Amino acid sequence: MLQRARAAIAAVALLLATIPQTAPAQDVELRSFDGTVELEGNLIAYDGAYYQIETVYGPLTVSAEGVSCAGPGCPDLTSFVAEAYIAGAATVAEGLLPDLLSAFAAQQDLSLQREDEGDGLVYTLMRPDDQPAARFFVRPTTTDGGFLALLNGEVDIALSLREPDAPERIAARDQAPDDPPLTRRVRVLALDALVPIVSPDNPVTSIDMSELARLFSGEIDSWAALGGPDAPVALHLLAPGLGPAQDFAGRILLATDRPLADGIIRHESAADLARAVARDAFAIGISSRSTVGAARSLPLTGPCGFSQSATPDAIKSEDYPLTAPVYLYLAPYRLPQLVRQFLDFTETSEAERIVQAAGYVNQSLTRTPLSLQGERLGNAVLAAGEEVNLETLQAMLRRLAGAERLSPTFRFAGGATELDTQSRAAIGRLVTAIEAGLFDGRTLLFVGFSDSAGSAQVNMRLAQNRAEAVLEAVRAATDSADARVTLRAEAFGEALPMACEDTDWGSAVNRRVEVWVE
Repeated sequence: MLQRARAAIAAVALLLATIPQTAPAQDVELRSFDGTVELEGNLIAYDGAYYQIETVYGPLTVSAEGVSCAGPGCPDLTSFVAEAYIAGAATVAEGLLPDLLSAFAAQQDLSLQREDEGDGLVYTLMRPDDQPAARFFVRPTTTDGGFLALLNGEVDIALSLREPDAPERIAARDQAPDDPPLTRRVRVLALDALVPIVSPDNPVTSIDMSELARLFSGEIDSWAALGGPDAPVALHLLAPGLGPAQDFAGRILLATDRPLADGIIRHESAADLARAVARDAFAIGISSRSTVGAARSLPLTGPCGFSQSATPDAIKSEDYPLTAPVYLYLAPYRLPQLVRQFLDFTETSEAERIVQAAGYVNQSLTRTPLSLQGERLGNAVLAAGEEVNLETLQAMLRRLAGAERLSPTFRFAGGATELDTQSRAAIGRLVTAIEAGLFDGRTLLFVGFSDSAGSAQVNMRLAQNRAEAVLEAVRAATDSADARVTLRAEAFGEALPMACEDTDWGSAVNRRVEVWVE
């Protein structure tokens, strides 16, 4: 016991300043249970599992498991209530989040109560003795509002439908230069996608991504240019502060140096947008796949003939170019234990079921054999040329014959080996599956692919480096990988394109590492 208490006091000192200062400092004395170790100081915070106290040695974080607390500043351990403040995307705050909280409460043998409070909601998790165990203060707003509240220190978690923009990343860094950056304080809660939507009465069946940019910049104003009737196009988007509208503007219009057209009809909710588009045969809107409603989504095409629909598998693998994860961005300090347990719950199979029922795409691993990937193989044949010849394609097919592709796919910026946010989350899920024994005795083959910019030889080398980088990231995240599975890395460069490369986003889709199970 003495050793455990000493370890609790000494080792966790590495967690300095990880609990927010939520209460005035008060005198406490922490003692090991046999009384041989004592630590005096002022209580800074208690999160249900750890004390943080200011001592002569500086601030120390100590596990409550190995010590007792004496003094006027000691918290009441039996009545401690964990709290979390959350703000951001209203569709998530009002839809998916309450369902997850309800399921988490049931798992913990707690009940969930909801109350309106000002401009937000309070979800209280109640113990069987009718005492509160935790309160989640939720403010439905916009992605902009969530980031602003997080950067101002008003909330612990921001719900976002996009990644932080450059000013938000800079503000977070300038505010706390020693804290992990926003891009390292994030979890992917669910998967979604941006989709162009039209009325079921609209005759257009697909749309080129460059045409989509020209439509919403006003360069195309008649459906006749898209193979439809000679009628004016009515453009619909969400309000400017909402994540999907910002994501679309950043990824489609700004990427092509085009401004938004005048006269776009704006909506405060995705449901309102979908209803308006569904009623107008000459309208087109950009919405989330989870909120298409009575409208119809259009597959994305390109001049090379490739077509991609926002299917669950295409979204999981990021083969669909406009995937749009739902993010949880966290404050740079340790959250109360019950709040951390809720965040862990969001990555369980029960949470994935709730995510799917809410209309989103979950992150559960799926397997697809090569024999069911005819569209991809057809694309490879169409794109073959001087540098990717029949011999290269045959070698790839022989190597992957009999194997199954896993849904996680790892993507990179041009010329880089830095993984994007969704890919970093996929590392964790793949490691969890390995440690659960799902692939015991099998081979996991990390296969690198590239875009076609530059020489095929250089691209093959870059694809191999990326495959090896992902393999090493998986190996570094678990001690049991090499004992359970065989890990190998190979590359086929430009041999299996997923999208046309007439745009930056098409090239980005092709730069990837896939995981195959043999």
